[in-house]
Amino acid sequence: MGENNIEQLQDKGGSRNFIEHEIDRDLKEGVYEGVVTRFPPEPNGFLHIGHAKSILLNYGLAQEYGGKFNLRFDDTNPTKEKSEFMDSIISDVQWLGADYEDRLFYASDYFEQMRDEAVKLIRKGKAYVSTLTADEIREYRGTLTEPGKPDPDRDRSVEDNLRMFEEMQSGSVPDGAMTLRARIDMASPNINMRDPILYRVAHISHARTGDRWCIYPMYDFAHPLEDAFEGVTHSICTLEFEDHRPLYDWVVRECGFAHPPRQIEFAKLYLDHVVTGKRYIKKLVDDGIVDGWDDPRLVTIAALRRRGYTPDSIRRFVDLCGVSKANSVADDAMLEYCIREDLKEKAPRMMAVLRPLRLVIDNYPEGQTEEMEIENNKDVPELGVRRVPFGRELYIEREDFMEEPPKKYFRLFPGNEVRLMNAYYVRCVGVDKDENGEVTAVHCTYDPETRGGDSPDGRKVKGTIHWVSAAQAATCTVRLYENIIDEDKPVYNEEDGSLNLNPNSLEVLPDVKVEPALAAVHPEDKFQFVRNGFFCADRKDWKDGAPVFNRIVSLKSSFVLPKE
Repeated sequence: MGENNIEQLQDKGGSRNFIEHEIDRDLKEGVYEGVVTRFPPEPNGFLHIGHAKSILLNYGLAQEYGGKFNLRFDDTNPTKEKSEFMDSIISDVQWLGADYEDRLFYASDYFEQMRDEAVKLIRKGKAYVSTLTADEIREYRGTLTEPGKPDPDRDRSVEDNLRMFEEMQSGSVPDGAMTLRARIDMASPNINMRDPILYRVAHISHARTGDRWCIYPMYDFAHPLEDAFEGVTHSICTLEFEDHRPLYDWVVRECGFAHPPRQIEFAKLYLDHVVTGKRYIKKLVDDGIVDGWDDPRLVTIAALRRRGYTPDSIRRFVDLCGVSKANSVADDAMLEYCIREDLKEKAPRMMAVLRPLRLVIDNYPEGQTEEMEIENNKDVPELGVRRVPFGRELYIEREDFMEEPPKKYFRLFPGNEVRLMNAYYVRCVGVDKDENGEVTAVHCTYDPETRGGDSPDGRKVKGTIHWVSAAQAATCTVRLYENIIDEDKPVYNEEDGSLNLNPNSLEVLPDVKVEPALAAVHPEDKFQFVRNGFFCADRKDWKDGAPVFNRIVSLKSSFVLPKE
């Protein structure tokens, strides 16, 4: 990318983040000819909302500069990695719209090259084989305030180190008996530079390479090499790797790459009252508290998709959070705001009665059915209209009727008149009750002159309620979600580190009555259920003719977008 192209980017207006300024300078000074970024997940769990920020940031930078974006699995630890996690990561990245084209890579693709680089370091006197145990290595490393002690094997000859490294590869060395360490500085104030381990012995079968290898590179050695092998220019990662950057630079420098990649760190995306740690999510899954890594109460990308979030809403959320070097915590209400803003322009508004109560219109002709023409979304005329059946018996929300209402209750009660949405005015004239005194049906009369929901004589009603026709209604299951964490408590219990779970995070309603059209939806179809919120047909438990709907978010928001 030439200097003129950089100036064009800068002239587009709007503030540019610190990473863009760094890339602009690198390109202007000719450090790199173009931009290559990557997203390098370890396949040991599902991705979460924080990973979405990294994916979209790395992909967005590649797009902005006309560069390339790679997806690479850092599969260097076969004890934790599963093909299930790889499949889910690929699905998540594609769903978010980050197009890696044909550039899907694996760290295991480079095991032979990494081994060769390790041999190169040994020959240069920059790496040696250690026979210290893991506990001894920790002891020799020192502390944040005290320097480390030299490994007794540190000054072994190059020839002996090459021979012993070959023994490590041959399979004759037991797990933990030897490691390959970098020879850097045991007195460094950065503890990561105190002769870090580059390779360990592990007789474990790898998902992709089988039993070909019994030595595996450590992440801090493998990661910079992978970037360099792929021609990555800017290795964008989160702040916890800032202290590892000197080691990253040491590896690519000592291995002699002509145009080594550059690591730049940014602040992680943190959300309040959510669980993102893989260890905690795994425990929730293993204990059966959630029904999998994609349970809609979680904030894994798969869970957000299953609940009904859209890629556009997540991109908007990430944009609002911004890119900075300072850690901060985002309000989870902001994520909800983003999906509301997205769906209010896309989702048809349908009628669904979550807790049904039968309503009988006594003076409506028995056996008669008519159709009401209703706009799918008044704010989006292009979504068109639909025809909804109407008859003598309907379902309304149980909360829309009270025998003894409080003041300012404007829905149905004995003697009161309300509007049935887009249909007629009805007046309550009585109720049916069961042997326990529970209301089982509400009786009304209707005014046939008010068809469409307006009165020709100009009289007004203060209440409007939605409904579905009892004869044609479909029955479905609806799941109502709250935060899985008790919002009145910290995420983690200070005494034992356990999660402070919300016992009411899931409510299942098995007898929801909906418009007949909602029985023929497809997985991941999204709707606004009038007055009840935005809902999505579950992609996992969906059944033809009997869908399960997840409430994505309620209609009311506590989040206000800050003024610029």
